[in-house]
Amino acid sequence: MAQASNQELTERFIQFYRNYYRDRIGRLAQNYPNEQRSLFIDYDDLYRFDPDLADDYQSHPEQMQEYAEEALRLYDLPADVSLGQAHVRLNDLPESIAIRGIRVHDDHVGKMVSIQGIVRKATDVRPKVTQAAFECQRCGTMAYIPQSDGSFQEPHECQGCERQGPFMVNFDESEFIDSQKLRVQESPEGLRGGETPQSIDINVEDDITGKVTAGDHVTIVGVLHIEQMKNGQEKSPIFDLYMDGVSVTIEDEEFEDMDITDEDKEEIIELSAHPNIYDEMVASVAPAIYGYDKEKLAMILQLFSGVTKHLPDGSRIRGDLHMLLIGDPGTGKSQMLSYIQNIAPRSVYTSGKGSSSAGLTAAAVRDDFGDGQQWSLEAGALVLADKGIAAVDELDKMRPEDRSAMHEALEQQKISVSKAGINATLKSRCSLLGAANPKYGRFDQYEPIGEQINLEPALISRFDLIFTVTDQPDPDHDGKLADHILRTNYAGELNTQRTNLTTSNFTQQEVDDVTEEVAPAIEADLLRKYIAYAKRNCFPTMTDEAMATIREFYVDLRSKGADEDAPVPVTARKLEALVRLAEASARIRLSDTVDEEDAERAVDLARSTLQDIGVDPETGQFDADVVETGQSKTQRDRKMNLRKLIGDIEDEYDGGAPVEVILEAAEEQLGIGEQKAEKEIEGLKRKGELYEPTQGHLRTT
Repeated sequence: MAQASNQELTERFIQFYRNYYRDRIGRLAQNYPNEQRSLFIDYDDLYRFDPDLADDYQSHPEQMQEYAEEALRLYDLPADVSLGQAHVRLNDLPESIAIRGIRVHDDHVGKMVSIQGIVRKATDVRPKVTQAAFECQRCGTMAYIPQSDGSFQEPHECQGCERQGPFMVNFDESEFIDSQKLRVQESPEGLRGGETPQSIDINVEDDITGKVTAGDHVTIVGVLHIEQMKNGQEKSPIFDLYMDGVSVTIEDEEFEDMDITDEDKEEIIELSAHPNIYDEMVASVAPAIYGYDKEKLAMILQLFSGVTKHLPDGSRIRGDLHMLLIGDPGTGKSQMLSYIQNIAPRSVYTSGKGSSSAGLTAAAVRDDFGDGQQWSLEAGALVLADKGIAAVDELDKMRPEDRSAMHEALEQQKISVSKAGINATLKSRCSLLGAANPKYGRFDQYEPIGEQINLEPALISRFDLIFTVTDQPDPDHDGKLADHILRTNYAGELNTQRTNLTTSNFTQQEVDDVTEEVAPAIEADLLRKYIAYAKRNCFPTMTDEAMATIREFYVDLRSKGADEDAPVPVTARKLEALVRLAEASARIRLSDTVDEEDAERAVDLARSTLQDIGVDPETGQFDADVVETGQSKTQRDRKMNLRKLIGDIEDEYDGGAPVEVILEAAEEQLGIGEQKAEKEIEGLKRKGELYEPTQGHLRTT
């Protein structure tokens, strides 16, 4: 470009600042250099001012950046203010490109591009030298050498004595700038199932360093470059892509990749007014699986989730619902999980056997990311699912120490990491949808369900809803199930044959007619947009009637535990779960209020899950301890009474209490049968509360 055009371009930028950024430059001048060192300009403003200038900025970013910063230095400010080292940072480019869509032949290299993703790793902020001052050790002459991104440049000979050193770097005279390296990975919501997310490294400098941590969703505008990879000392023919970041924006927005058009909006609002919207929603979840209406309704409520509340004092009440499906094999749990993972606008699916605690939370990794070996945090599955759903299959197959990593993520919705000298807290504001098999592979109808769940009580009690899916033979139900599965498979057969064989006898109309019977009531794509729209725009509040319904259910249940001997039927955790369920129910209708019908829907679901799992099988009473502590009040009392009885009997005998005497007394005094008593004694011995000094005799510890 000719000198005149350089002058003209600088003038154009000065004119642009006068028209659009007079106030912002005034604020920058007041706060420079300590609080603010950059002027952020919106691409739309530049385009409105001069489309050609905006296009040039995108295609020749480094040259145009110089003119823009030169214009900022020449801008008429009060005499004593100088913006010598201020940056101009362009943000809000009209379209972002997918990380996997960056291509050399699309002419992306050397251009300014915008990408979206999730920060997978971030190095510490380190000083980087931009101009090194070298002092000659013989004559003291200073030489100033600008440093580029390559290797460190040293002077060849001294300008004063013309000898080749030795030289020392004078740090006081050198100029440094903060620098940091980020690795950004594609967001999970943009990926189709089974794709491996791709990532790109980004170098950021000066005032935009230190702003993000692992797990943050970001939009980054920067200049795309390529560098030659090295194979040891040899240079490789393969080049690597990286970006020099210009601006970094943290997206706290839900589902930034979801484009909801005005037509979609109209369709969503029209759908929400349907009187049978709940049935349509249930019919849209895994239509290939027959039945399970309550479970499917609960999953839909989980997708919409309650409202996350922020109180004035800064505390936070979670709105995400956690749900657990425990059931016999072959009942379609994994299929439902996979379907939910496909519908959810942001989701991560993992299987218990293949997940470690570091893979779920965050791993501290030592590698050459950045310069030299250093530790950095890598976000795990629960962090990547932030503001979405984490579907974890085969929870019961995980090692207990790996499962314990989930406790904090479920209740506090954050993950604290203390590894390799890194103490950090990452966000994991996600709902958890878990699936597990019973302890013995299949439910035993003669055993209490609480005892057949092979998970720690502390984990189970954090789930808002727990469904048990049993597989009992029933001719009527089995007939309908068989018809449904055969019809679904037939629809699949027709569609596959019609697609793959040109000679197929079936018309498209016939295929459509059969498929319609097993198609979801609401298309998966529309349902994703519906959920994203509701979570973005709908924050319902409780009506008095809804509050009264939930209060009545809770107080009524609790009152059953008011007698001295009765178990505690339900804890306050269930009350919060009811509120979340009712809010989610209101969101499905895009309602601004939680009405009585929403509260009743929540109460119905809670009651049905409590009847499945929260009941003491011996007394038939609701007992929260079955879930919260893993044993019912009846069992606990029985253990205590038996231990007391053994303590009384052992005082009468020298060698400890004889087992026959204990069993007789247990039946006479406590009404505990011989088999039950033996089982309880075995349990107490395992816990170390009883021991056997001699064969057939017991003592308490």
